[in-house]
Amino acid sequence: MPAASVASTGIKSSRSAPARVLMTASSSAPCGNTARKSPASASGKSLGKQALRGAKLMQGKRALITGATDGIGKQAALEIASMGAAVTLVGRNEAKTRAVCGELQKQTGNPDINWLLGDLSSMDAVRRIAGEFRERHDRLDVLLNNAGASFSSYYESVDGIEMTIALNHFSYYLLTNLLLDMLVDTAAASGEARIVNVSSSAHKSAGSDGMHFDALNDPSQFKPFPAYGRSKLANLLFTYELDLRLAGTGVSVNAVNPGLVNTSIGDNMSGWIRHFFKLMKIVMGQTPKKGAETLVYLATAPEVAGISGKYWAFLQQHDSSDISYDREQQRKLWQYSAAASGVG
Repeated sequence: MPAASVASTGIKSSRSAPARVLMTASSSAPCGNTARKSPASASGKSLGKQALRGAKLMQGKRALITGATDGIGKQAALEIASMGAAVTLVGRNEAKTRAVCGELQKQTGNPDINWLLGDLSSMDAVRRIAGEFRERHDRLDVLLNNAGASFSSYYESVDGIEMTIALNHFSYYLLTNLLLDMLVDTAAASGEARIVNVSSSAHKSAGSDGMHFDALNDPSQFKPFPAYGRSKLANLLFTYELDLRLAGTGVSVNAVNPGLVNTSIGDNMSGWIRHFFKLMKIVMGQTPKKGAETLVYLATAPEVAGISGKYWAFLQQHDSSDISYDREQQRKLWQYSAAASGVG
């Protein structure tokens, strides 16, 4: 679709987030580390309920995982690489991403792990990441959209979009659309491809009236928890709309609530909100391994092949909020996203 007028989305530029350093996209050879050991000895072994059929379940397949240097993204990368898949990590900090890449190679004995670098809150960075992935690889079996954060104050991305929705929704929307033909081609050649979008039970905090499109970029109406909730609702609206558009292609798309996980989420918040997140994670948080279980299940398990357009938590399908099934909200979010990004 031709680039639409950004003015129609209500996006403007006032405050940019000082804490996020924009990095250009780049990649490396597989981490500069090709040490091998038996995949069976890796710390990320098979998941019980998945009934994984051997360590090479994903042999010959390629996965792209965002937010792959911490928490559930890193754990999912470990699990999927342990099954034999070639894995491309997306991270924001070069030293950390390179180190995680080498660490995963050592843990899994899988040398086919590489990385791409970029701040996913920037649409230009997302475009560069997608372009470089396409240049280097000829298939994509699994796209796992996991990168996300919450913010205690109103900031705007380099594109003039409120940072929570820029990172948590627009990175999913744009990266997926830029790689969609690769997923469709892979499904045509091998029978299927999968998209997994990480959402949250926090989507319910968006309320019964949905996205508030006119207020998404209004600093005077910004509140941290509703902003995060709307971004997670957007993940579901996007998943359900995309599922309809992918009918008959062999590409499935599902959304996951990983539960409360003791990861870095909330660490960039300030004041009492940061302390609240920290306490909640200590008291109720799962390990990243447990939190990643359903992500990996949907990305790899043979028994869920062809299941699409569902909301999952703890290895089971669940109902999401009523507003997430609203067709008008789904269509409007797609139109809003297409107008802002020029894609879709």
